[in-house]
Amino acid sequence: MKFNPEICKIKDQRMRPFIDPDELWDYLNNARADRGRVREIIAKSLDKNRLTLEETAALLKTDDPEMIEEIKQGARTLKEKVYGQRIVLFAPLYVGNLCTNNCVYCGFKASNKQVKRVTLEKQELVDQVKALEDTGQKRLILVFGEHPRYDAQFIADSVRTVYSVKSGPGEIRRVNINAAPMDIDGFRIIKDAKIGTYQIFQETYHEPTYAQVHRGGMKRNFEWRLTSLDRAQEAGIDDVGIGALFGLYDWRFEVLGLVRHTNHFEAVYNVGPHTISFPRIQFASQLNIDSTYLVNNENFTRLVAILRLAVPYTGLILTAREPAAIRDEILQFGVSQIDGGTNIELGGYSKHKETEVQDIDLEQFQINDNRSLNEIMDELIGKGYIPSFCTACYRLGRTGEHFMEFSVPGFIKRYCQPNALLTLAEYLQDYAPETTRDQGFELIRKKLEEMKPDGFKDKLTEKLNLVKQGKRDLYF
Repeated sequence: MKFNPEICKIKDQRMRPFIDPDELWDYLNNARADRGRVREIIAKSLDKNRLTLEETAALLKTDDPEMIEEIKQGARTLKEKVYGQRIVLFAPLYVGNLCTNNCVYCGFKASNKQVKRVTLEKQELVDQVKALEDTGQKRLILVFGEHPRYDAQFIADSVRTVYSVKSGPGEIRRVNINAAPMDIDGFRIIKDAKIGTYQIFQETYHEPTYAQVHRGGMKRNFEWRLTSLDRAQEAGIDDVGIGALFGLYDWRFEVLGLVRHTNHFEAVYNVGPHTISFPRIQFASQLNIDSTYLVNNENFTRLVAILRLAVPYTGLILTAREPAAIRDEILQFGVSQIDGGTNIELGGYSKHKETEVQDIDLEQFQINDNRSLNEIMDELIGKGYIPSFCTACYRLGRTGEHFMEFSVPGFIKRYCQPNALLTLAEYLQDYAPETTRDQGFELIRKKLEEMKPDGFKDKLTEKLNLVKQGKRDLYF
């Protein structure tokens, strides 16, 4: 990675606020965004270099349609260079929706008397995990409201329960967390449960807007939330995810906030966030927001492409908040992870077969992509993507700084794509209907043909044959 003055500038910011709104607006207002400059910046990113705030601001500032298309094409090219055609799949599982916060955009806000408050008991959690495993899921993110009941020990116990559940050939190999900020001791308790990524979204990096939309509860504390993942790092959780809720404030400012947050991690902990999420506000029970900053589809596509160019090695997550058509379009611009077969009702997975109607009073927000996991798998395969449930890096300790050591030289495409093929073969053998199975194994055959004939290809072919013989959980 080349010298980055922005990173050196904030090296003393361990567990301190690091967002200066005047600085971010100064970049946005004054960045040079002529065609020559924009093309220079795209070329730098395509050489797999992280962009500075000024360079990211230039991409955000341009309104030239030709340059916007070149930004999108750059994102397509960079995604192929770094990630190949691999798309990681996961499912969200809501464990409880008790909440003390009063966030205007959220269906679970404390003031909402219509919402049905539910916390899954242990057997109910087991039932949800079995239902997910029976569709082929291997990666989950557990979601918790911000409430004293959901303390570090409760979350750790939930994680251990999930890992203990086995249904047929199914098992969950990675459990990520989306929950309230903790103190360092709390994060240590959760780390001991062997979680994957701990995900906390700042929602908006603009502090005045943050105060307007968070009207009660601990979440009102902007700085406590902003520095939350620093405490996770101090506790030894080096695999963290950040995000902003687009539609609360100017989308360009939020993109720069995400890049500044990434700079902060790289400066202080020598590793960026594992993932960045960019959800848009969706309909929710008792929704009460100002529509001024809602992001249209055109700008949403742009911001995803710009994020990919700004942070080449950071995973980008696109969720089922978005309609299927939008998700299918935006995949090409740098997304590396999506959820599939999503149901965010409390207890919804075990009853999903009984009804397709969403109960908005049991959901945090409305999801807009209701495709089953296999429908998404089938469509991804048909378009040449490699659906992946791989968890090898996490389980081999290739996280945080160690992950960067592997990923920067091209490790992701070299090793993660073969691992993706192995997990795809598992899914095809254990869960896929015949048409998906045939199409999937044909894709695997084509990907093998594209590989150079060497010892690595021979090892992959051997492992794929072992999967067909019933062996599971094979990876490089």
